[in-house]
Amino acid sequence: MITGLQWAEDGGVDENGSNAEFSEYVAARWARLVRSAVLLGCSPAEAEDVVQTALTRCLVNWSKVRSADDRDAYVHRVLINTFTSGRRRHWMRERPVAEVSDLHHDDGTTTYDDADAITRSLQRLTPEQRAAVVLRYYAHLTEQQMAAVLGVAPGTVKSRLSRALKILADDPTLSDLRGAR
Repeated sequence: MITGLQWAEDGGVDENGSNAEFSEYVAARWARLVRSAVLLGCSPAEAEDVVQTALTRCLVNWSKVRSADDRDAYVHRVLINTFTSGRRRHWMRERPVAEVSDLHHDDGTTTYDDADAITRSLQRLTPEQRAAVVLRYYAHLTEQQMAAVLGVAPGTVKSRLSRALKILADDPTLSDLRGAR
């Protein structure tokens, strides 16, 4: 993790205080950004790597981030771009195999915990729909902020959210989860 203390102690990137400002920003938002990456489809370890890469990109261009109308929206856009480009590179490296090993392990448990059920349900959405759901309901961005982050019109944001929520509402995993409460 990029820590604020490292950047502030070693002199950082410039002399005008932006290193301390960046450090404070990272400290305040690290956990939320990692959780956003997990909800986008990363494993927890992969999420930390994606967030670290995104924040490194933000640090290099911190003057642009600082001058953005909405820093959080800007950083989330960088996070989504980093996630997407990483998936694209990963997909290009994947090669089919003749046989897939059986990954089923019967450990006697029959219930899924809530986080697993939600993650599985989110994976049923398109990447665009998943990004919209994460930005709206986890990052709590407004439709205008989401439109800026995603680079689309507010109407497109509403349409993606509407379609995603319909898919999630029809998901039997989430229906079972709602019924259990």
